[in-house]
Amino acid sequence: MEKLRSEFSVTRMSDVLEISRQAFYAWRERGKSAHAKKDEELSELIVKSSATSRGTYGCPRIQADLIGLGEHVSRKRIARLMLENRVSGRVKRKFRVIKADPNELAPAPNELDRDFARETPNSAWVSDITYLWTSEGWLFLCVVIDLFSRRVVGWSMDETQDTALVLRSLDMAIAQRGNPSGLLFHSDRGCQYTSGDFRDHLKLKKIVCSMSRKGNCWDNACSESFFGTLKQELVHTGIWKTRADLRSAVYEYIEVFYNRNRRHSSLGFVSPAKFEEDAA
Repeated sequence: MEKLRSEFSVTRMSDVLEISRQAFYAWRERGKSAHAKKDEELSELIVKSSATSRGTYGCPRIQADLIGLGEHVSRKRIARLMLENRVSGRVKRKFRVIKADPNELAPAPNELDRDFARETPNSAWVSDITYLWTSEGWLFLCVVIDLFSRRVVGWSMDETQDTALVLRSLDMAIAQRGNPSGLLFHSDRGCQYTSGDFRDHLKLKKIVCSMSRKGNCWDNACSESFFGTLKQELVHTGIWKTRADLRSAVYEYIEVFYNRNRRHSSLGFVSPAKFEEDAA
């Protein structure tokens, strides 16, 4: 009735809705309940959290944001307020298993053996390559991820997916993190990783090589998970006209958002940078 007062009289609305005018005016004098006022405050924080995450956060990560602000709110209440404010996170696309190339070169043994939980930085890195489509054609992205914090420590993009692509990613990771003793480097059996040049580079840096089993994507699940998140939250949000546009967006996503700000569920809903800072 309050919203429609500019269009209809209180008397007419009272008659139609069978509500007494005295009850309506009494409600106006009481004002909003404390619960309703709190819902309004929380709604503002939820909308802000969603906007900061570029519309990617769902209920769990928004809850983590609110807890960080001192607001301990149930997920049920957050979900209700998200629905009322038309806020929703992005849903991941279903994972598709891609068979390994039957013509792979001699692989290294699977030294990682799905041991993705690491207690110290730079004890194990994982790497993989993915395809990103633009109107100009494919853009290939290679990343190196530290399993300790899930931080992307090295990455490279190019129009071709050759050994140089993975070498640049590895060298970037080493430049940022040093050349840790006893480091384990895990990848799939792609020809870029099984090439003599790449294997020789690992030996030169005294890095132990590990590779997934044939056709088993779960042996490198952390890399697959990152690519799924990247495509869901960035690549699949629009049409990329040029490789340059997508390069710039991927750079900003990795270095500004993902590494420093995006809350990671396996890290207790803090960012990789925050997780490393707290551990240090």
